[in-house]
Amino acid sequence: MSFSKPKLSFWQIINMNVGFFGIQYSFGLQQSAINPLYTFLHARPEQLPLLNLAGPLTGLLIQPLIGAMSDRTWHPRFGRRKPYFLVGAIFCSICLFAFPFCRALWMAAGLLWILDAANNTAMEPYRAFIADKLPEKQRAFGFLTQSFFTGLGITLANLSLGFFKNIISGETHTSDGQSGIPYWVFGSFFVGGICSIVSVVWSITTTPEIPPTAEELAELKARKKGWFEPIQEIFAAIGDMPSVMWKLALVYLFQWYAMFCYWQFVALSIAKSVFHTTSDGNKELYEQAVVWAGKVNGFYNIVTFLSAFGLVWLARKFSAKYVHIGCLLMAGAALLVFPHITDKQLLFAPMVGFGIAWASMMGVPYIMVVGSIPKERYGVYMGIINMMIVVPMILQTLSFGFVYQRFLGSDPANAITFAGVLLLLSALATTRIKRDHVSDDVVVPASAGH
Repeated sequence: MSFSKPKLSFWQIINMNVGFFGIQYSFGLQQSAINPLYTFLHARPEQLPLLNLAGPLTGLLIQPLIGAMSDRTWHPRFGRRKPYFLVGAIFCSICLFAFPFCRALWMAAGLLWILDAANNTAMEPYRAFIADKLPEKQRAFGFLTQSFFTGLGITLANLSLGFFKNIISGETHTSDGQSGIPYWVFGSFFVGGICSIVSVVWSITTTPEIPPTAEELAELKARKKGWFEPIQEIFAAIGDMPSVMWKLALVYLFQWYAMFCYWQFVALSIAKSVFHTTSDGNKELYEQAVVWAGKVNGFYNIVTFLSAFGLVWLARKFSAKYVHIGCLLMAGAALLVFPHITDKQLLFAPMVGFGIAWASMMGVPYIMVVGSIPKERYGVYMGIINMMIVVPMILQTLSFGFVYQRFLGSDPANAITFAGVLLLLSALATTRIKRDHVSDDVVVPASAGH
């Protein structure tokens, strides 16, 4: 933009990010409910990585494509990024309502592909939305507001599992007559479907986008049209990518491989260490482990939204780089300890550090790189950053089943420990990123509270 962007109030920044809450509620269900749902449909533990291939692969294909398309979009009424939020949220809601009705493993796996495509369509432009709307002084606060809503959305998604289990009994049956998905799972997914669409509509209706200048509009109209132009733009942007983003790619390789391991095996790890059972063992005890995993995940996301705004101050005082290194060290230590805890109440202790690290993962890396990205390419580069997230996830889904069986003894505790080691390596890789300087006038309004 060729003019100064207006400074937004605290509540304006909150309103523009409310839609991120619904998107992350859905993501929270994917973290804590999808893999147990697979096991309710009799998936084996070593099948879980491959069954999660949908998330990273759709992210790899869709996020940079949507980013490039949104860079080229402008509608006087609907804007640039908001049409993608809305379409993604609509399909996400439909999928969440449909998920609990799956009666076979292949149905659930297929539906996850659609759900992830919708989530990625809605989520990718949100990062560019922050860069579009906020002046440089407020970007750190904008990105970490998304971390706040990430924690809030995922927290409620995780806690909903235990809430509905206490009030709803019974279960479905699979297509071959075996026990299937418990009815309490339905409540969590139905609430997620409502949150997804309602929160995105709130942001769309309360937050206008900044229109392009006459020169920018003329440039948009002059750009080549066609289906392959956004794809060409992605490859051109990768060729021109700032060096800081290549260094971030190595950080993300370890970080996101580790996170996928954690999400897939946390319930199985708790089942073994606390409840002394497996997914094929005592069904009631395993369901308790699933609910407790939801509580643990909910707790670390509570820490996330309570600590998110504090990271803005830390990034200003010590730089985003050092904040992220410290957070990754805490997360790695947490996962090294976690599988050895046998008292379910003590599981929450290491999750304090893990929750702070999750707030950093969802916001701080964007602070490190956004200043190196040209404004006319915000969308495509935010999509490429998300490619850096999903490529490690794809590698994990394709390789970790083999690693789990051959090198980790098919032990979920070892899977969590392995994730902890990778997070420590991610912290080491972050030291290679050139020290950034967050502007001293990055401020958090006093009403932010937390």
